[in-house]
Amino acid sequence: MRMVDIIEKKRDGLVLTEAEIEFVISGYVKGIIPDYQISALLMAIYFMGMTDDEAAFLTKSMLYSGDVIDLSNIKGIKVDKHSTGGVGDKTTLILGPLVASAGAKLAKLSGRGLGHTGGTLDKLESIDGCHIDLSEQEFLDQVNKINIAVAGQTAELVPADKLLYALRDVTGSVPSIPLIASSIMSKKLAAGADVICLDVKIGDGAFMKTIDDARILSRLMVNIGKSFGKTVIAFVTDMNQPLGLAVGNRLEVKEAIDTLSGHGPKDLETLCVEIGSHMIFNALQAETLEVAKKIAYDNLHNGKALAKFYEFIGAQGGHIDDLDHFVSVKEIVAYKSVTTGYIKTIKALNIGLASMKLGGGRETKDDIIDPMVGIILAKKIGEHVNCGDVLAHIYTNKPINEDILNSLTMAFEIVDYPIAIPPIILEIIR
Repeated sequence: MRMVDIIEKKRDGLVLTEAEIEFVISGYVKGIIPDYQISALLMAIYFMGMTDDEAAFLTKSMLYSGDVIDLSNIKGIKVDKHSTGGVGDKTTLILGPLVASAGAKLAKLSGRGLGHTGGTLDKLESIDGCHIDLSEQEFLDQVNKINIAVAGQTAELVPADKLLYALRDVTGSVPSIPLIASSIMSKKLAAGADVICLDVKIGDGAFMKTIDDARILSRLMVNIGKSFGKTVIAFVTDMNQPLGLAVGNRLEVKEAIDTLSGHGPKDLETLCVEIGSHMIFNALQAETLEVAKKIAYDNLHNGKALAKFYEFIGAQGGHIDDLDHFVSVKEIVAYKSVTTGYIKTIKALNIGLASMKLGGGRETKDDIIDPMVGIILAKKIGEHVNCGDVLAHIYTNKPINEDILNSLTMAFEIVDYPIAIPPIILEIIR
């Protein structure tokens, strides 16, 4: 078998076999096949696509390129969730304790953020004492004991994905749907859960820009999961404005606590109750989806999910001693509207970039995140504003420069006619 023949086969739009795909991934991980040949194949896949079977074969080869987590020692059905990334996306901090409070077992491996927002691990580590470097045994024991654990991904988990993504990033082949699907699903499958809920973001602040692409990606990931005997549900959700109001690590932790206390932003609560109900139902903790939804809603308002959050944080060494002073910055600056009208758009990417420029995200993997800084929106799409009304509050520990202000100015589009409030969940694909 020769790599050049495989490149030419995909270049010509033909279907690769499982053996050919395994030859490619195995050879690349072992260092036998050079970057330039893999780059050529990635570009051929970008232009010619892959069948569902090819994508499943690619996922399988990537999955078994390294360790696979064995969760069989955890009693019951294990659930997991994944978001394709979005601004203000703190759903894991809410969903995890929520479903755990209902009896579901959430065993989640998460990553760090690179770009305009922090990742789940960055948000957890912004809490004093909270650590994410659990051993495999500690991880399993914690889930068995309190129904939830969140830890960092190990270097041995899906090494093929790390190698391929680094190459995709510098060869212009990142936006390939089969490559995205295999990357996400190989990691989720390696993490060992029985039920996987996928939050596929669409819009300005997301990777998928159109609902058609989001549907294709969602269906492919669901089909890949099914081919491995997993229950997979994909939620296509709106990211044409930040999720909730808070953007920034500690600000998002505090908003998660507000939501777990029953008074979070409506869009964030709706999303967490909907996804949470599917996780609870598929973990066999409710007889019907409707009952699961009631459990999820009730536990956000009766203190059970909040108590589970603090139990979870405490189990991983964290503590929040004074919530009122949990976020402390040198200055909070009001960003005000210069016109009157209705908010049509809040470009999530621009809000995320403004937060990153304040120090709330990473431009390079070595950047140090300031956990205190960020932005809290005062208005959302559809709301009426008058000239001089506050659109957002900027939490900062350094002077606000023109670059940051320009990002905010570009984020808000205000028009003179009423705007309908968009739904947070656009479609559910099973």
